[in-house]
Amino acid sequence: MNRQKYSGIYTELPHPPSIYRFKRTVYNIFTLPNYIIYTDDLKIEHELSGQPHKGRVLAAIQPHIDDVPLYCAGLVAKLIKEGYTGYLIRTSSDDLGGRLNYGEGVLQNEKDNDRIAEVLGLKKAFNLYYCNHRMDGDPILELKTRLLFLFKVLNVDTIISFDPQDRFERNPDHVVTAEAVLRACMLGVRKDFPELYKAGITGRGIRDQYFYGMSPMGYHAVNRVVDISSVIDKKVEANVANIGKGPAGKNGSLLRARLAKENKKLPILGDDDYTADFQYIKQLLMHDWKVFGEQFGLEYAEPYFWVGQEDNRPTVQDFIDENAVPLRS
Repeated sequence: MNRQKYSGIYTELPHPPSIYRFKRTVYNIFTLPNYIIYTDDLKIEHELSGQPHKGRVLAAIQPHIDDVPLYCAGLVAKLIKEGYTGYLIRTSSDDLGGRLNYGEGVLQNEKDNDRIAEVLGLKKAFNLYYCNHRMDGDPILELKTRLLFLFKVLNVDTIISFDPQDRFERNPDHVVTAEAVLRACMLGVRKDFPELYKAGITGRGIRDQYFYGMSPMGYHAVNRVVDISSVIDKKVEANVANIGKGPAGKNGSLLRARLAKENKKLPILGDDDYTADFQYIKQLLMHDWKVFGEQFGLEYAEPYFWVGQEDNRPTVQDFIDENAVPLRS
């Protein structure tokens, strides 16, 4: 792996597609898949100065409250910093997840979803309330239609979601959400849903999609490495806000309190609860993204399979301009 530092918007990394084993730590089981396939057009996406993406809109879609904070909050924070307007969409109610009972858990997770959106600078959070771990029993047509409606009414042009091509994923909510997002992206309204078109809801087409790996036991094709070094603290803050479930939230302060009862102390956890939660997440739960970034000379990075249109790709008009000849000399 080339370890030199890079500059510019993108760094093209020419090396053959290969499967690499990522040796994850045991600090956090919800990080990168065990195996990563690097494509032959692998690029590093660097942070851009200013706000070159002003006017563009992203939607980050997660089945559960802890998915976006853990897997892609760095990319979301980076794009918002570069001028995007963003929205957070959660497909399940998380009623089976977390430490609280059903009713309290659903309420806490809804509050967390709003707080995560606020921390990341997103404009609004949506909850679709499908039953947790039961989404494979719901019609995917309904979910993809609801997603399409949101994409169109919000004028979304960039999608961030689970990779539908990841393998060995056991969570049905991850699989169904990924498939519904993928299918919603190819739909239009003029013929697919003429009632939306006649109501004036046309929206923009999806321009690009960032897919993140979802199965710790699986493998994930990667063609885009996103440098999140400057926004890593935003990613940490999003995980601090995720109180209701997952490996982050208040686990640092809980660990600090437990160690105090045993007459022990971890200096990195500091002397107050917020510092304990923040540093526990940054030093332990973010460690795998640090190890991953170091392979590319970056402090922290997230891997994605990016699907979209490069701005400089040849067009039909380019071909005409280069090859057309007059009918008559």
